[in-house]
Amino acid sequence: MSKTITSEIKFLVELDENRVPEKLTWTAQDGGVNAEEAKAMMLSIWDSKAKETLRIDLWTKEMPVDEMKLFFHQTLVAMSETFQRATGDEKMTATMKDFCDYFAEKLELK
Repeated sequence: MSKTITSEIKFLVELDENRVPEKLTWTAQDGGVNAEEAKAMMLSIWDSKAKETLRIDLWTKEMPVDEMKLFFHQTLVAMSETFQRATGDEKMTATMKDFCDYFAEKLELK
């Protein structure tokens, strides 16, 4: 019988009186991360029973719009790479990467 290992990732969100995020921190001790600050996060979880994605998208008041645009672009690029690894679908991966290039061009990120 194989022994299982548990790994924990924690997100702490400090909110203002209107419940708007002021501070985000995350900890992943197995990855060497301890209470690191972040200005934004996106988390997607697959609910296989409902066949739908559950999401948490948070950003602090201090997240500048120019950084948010970069964050989105880098997230889209990472999603295309993850899609390729998960599905092996080279054609759709290329299409997704083309969109990432278009996105960056339109936002003048490159």
